[in-house]
Amino acid sequence: MAGSEPLTIHYHRDFDGMVSGAILSRVLRELRGEEQVICKSVNYDQRANWADFELGKRFAVVDFHFHPRAKYWFDHHPTTFLSPELRAAYEPSERWSWDEDSPSCPPLILRHAEQYWDYSPPERFLEMARWSDIVDAARFESVEQAVFGDAPALRIMRSLTVAPHPDWLDELAYDMANSTLEDVAARTDVEKAHQRASRNRDKALMQFPPTVEWKKGGVVYYDASSTKIRRERFAVFYHHPDVVYSVGVIPTRSGFHVTCGENPWNPPENGIHVGELMERHGGGGHRAVGGANPPDLQAARQLAAEVAEGLVEKMRTS
Repeated sequence: MAGSEPLTIHYHRDFDGMVSGAILSRVLRELRGEEQVICKSVNYDQRANWADFELGKRFAVVDFHFHPRAKYWFDHHPTTFLSPELRAAYEPSERWSWDEDSPSCPPLILRHAEQYWDYSPPERFLEMARWSDIVDAARFESVEQAVFGDAPALRIMRSLTVAPHPDWLDELAYDMANSTLEDVAARTDVEKAHQRASRNRDKALMQFPPTVEWKKGGVVYYDASSTKIRRERFAVFYHHPDVVYSVGVIPTRSGFHVTCGENPWNPPENGIHVGELMERHGGGGHRAVGGANPPDLQAARQLAAEVAEGLVEKMRTS
């Protein structure tokens, strides 16, 4: 019986993933007999022993790596399979779906639910899916909208950068499954987090210029590894709208992260697949953006510099 024991939906810890978890949890409760559905975020540091993940438990995975024991699995990352064996284990089914051409994961889930489970999504879920495409694929109208946008989805997105505790995203996912973006954005804790995040954004924009190590050949390499430096995702393109790629080192709760991405407002004509590039270094991502988590700061700086120099060479010869 589907609802006889809890099902945990593990979603990637960002706006796209949170919306994916919220939508799937509602669909499974309504149409698949799942009475106890829990949403719990997951991140790249949790894939170290991926084969034993949630051993003996019922779970789903959305917007994250393929797992052969997942009851339900949906993803759009081209680097979702951690090995050739896992790629071979995947077959599209009523419970699994992968579409690397989907800008984000929620539209994929909605299309699947309509096709296989005769689901008619409410307008609020369609709106969430539209914003997920904008956020995850960086389809903002301009860098100004990306940095200063005030729509409910963008307020929620920015608030996630200052989550007051690790389980906060799970609380928002639950709320999102049952209400609108406007309702979630109006929560007192979300508004408080958004105000704090906006102050951090303003400080990050001011702090970013000195972090640039060099700029050449259409590429910016920066080192924002100090925990005293605030991070703003698009600060590099706000300050350097003429560049094509950025590569940087940033801190995370689990260590240091190398981030690499195209300028959404000045993309390369014949760009490389950034996600595949970072996958070769233990990370992953999409065609236009990706990242990796080296073991320490020295390794992160070395990798970032190598990737940045490689992109300069790519730009020079293309």
